[in-house]
Amino acid sequence: MTDQKRTYRMKRRAELEAETRRRITESAVAHHGRLGPARTSISAIADHAGVRRSTVYRHFPADAALLAACSSHWRAANPPPEPGRWRAVEQPDERLRVALEELYEHFRRTERMRENVLRDEEVMPTVKEALEGYHAYLASAVDQLMRGRRIRGHEARRVRAALGHALAFTTWQSLARRQGLDDVQAADLMCRLVACAADA
Repeated sequence: MTDQKRTYRMKRRAELEAETRRRITESAVAHHGRLGPARTSISAIADHAGVRRSTVYRHFPADAALLAACSSHWRAANPPPEPGRWRAVEQPDERLRVALEELYEHFRRTERMRENVLRDEEVMPTVKEALEGYHAYLASAVDQLMRGRRIRGHEARRVRAALGHALAFTTWQSLARRQGLDDVQAADLMCRLVACAADA
């Protein structure tokens, strides 16, 4: 076999391996979105991807590796709002309104997956670990939304707590799904909550 043929075969094999890995990852994303990680079996992922269970384990020998690939793939397709962009809004209350409307729209688009994953966080350590970045994102958003608020002590703790509550997915879900508010109405209500916390 010539070096050129050997190189071609190696390149083709790598392409096929990458394609198989992609199909497995997309299958996992689809199942996690429908059922959640805790209710998704390797057999179901393999069947949907058109491969054997052993192939899934060859590409992802541990649950954490598969979940990391799934999370990375899903986040690339569903990036959350960037808190750094909110810096351009100087007035804190207006910045909060912009942030909430963007975040609530994101929650609406990603509701099924987020609901499943947050539910499974309580029963799967690998999911809990995978969500550390999400919780850090929300903490960073609270810091960004506290900027410019000239408050200290108990007042600052109240406002920080109100902001954390306003940014929570479960808060949006309660307001939008159980109380029937649209995203703008829900954002307005949470802005009023934060304002009350600051004025209390």
